[in-house]
Amino acid sequence: MTGLLREIVLDTETTGLDPLQGHRLVEIGCVELINHVATGKTIQFYLNPERSMPSEAAMVHGLTDEFLADKPLFSQVVDELLGFIGDAPLIIHNAAFDMNFLNAELARIGYPKIDNARAVDTVMMARKMFPGAPASLDALCKRFGVDATGRQLHGALLDSLLLAEVYLELRGGRQPDLAIMTSSSVTVESDDIVQTTREFRAARPHAPSDDELRAHEAFLLQIKEPLWKRG
Repeated sequence: MTGLLREIVLDTETTGLDPLQGHRLVEIGCVELINHVATGKTIQFYLNPERSMPSEAAMVHGLTDEFLADKPLFSQVVDELLGFIGDAPLIIHNAAFDMNFLNAELARIGYPKIDNARAVDTVMMARKMFPGAPASLDALCKRFGVDATGRQLHGALLDSLLLAEVYLELRGGRQPDLAIMTSSSVTVESDDIVQTTREFRAARPHAPSDDELRAHEAFLLQIKEPLWKRG
């Protein structure tokens, strides 16, 4: 993959707002990007948080104690998760929140934390691009015309897929390839050399007509004390 930029869009769902208060991850979703475009490779885990789900959190993502009861623990999926992430930059909406939870889970099982410097915060990107405007994922989907009609509840993988499209727009949108388009006047000899042939065209007539000369003389006579007549 030499010369290609690999990034991972990542999102999580949790039992609450603060891992220091005992809240845990319940879902992780990741989407692979190559050169800022989704490749179709994704990964998703539902996790047993080993604690009860507060009702206010369940209202956000719809994940219940019953649904999560038979799901794996974070320690059982961590190696697969880290293998998918690799050393790629992490594209995260409100990065501090997700990074705090990820690193709390890693620390709990004795794994090294992920460097916060790897995270690219799309909230900060949006606020810089649109100062004072709403920077929620829903607001950005609406701004960029990203179809979020299926987002009735928060979901880590769904939100990662939406964020991948938003991130592309925050970086300037999908740009056409910089390849040279071929036509009848351009011949591509190799991947690196382009030979251009131009069709000969005779110069167009440019001498003034008699009418144009008379009009010009009449115009000059209207100029009082022209510079070219001064001694």
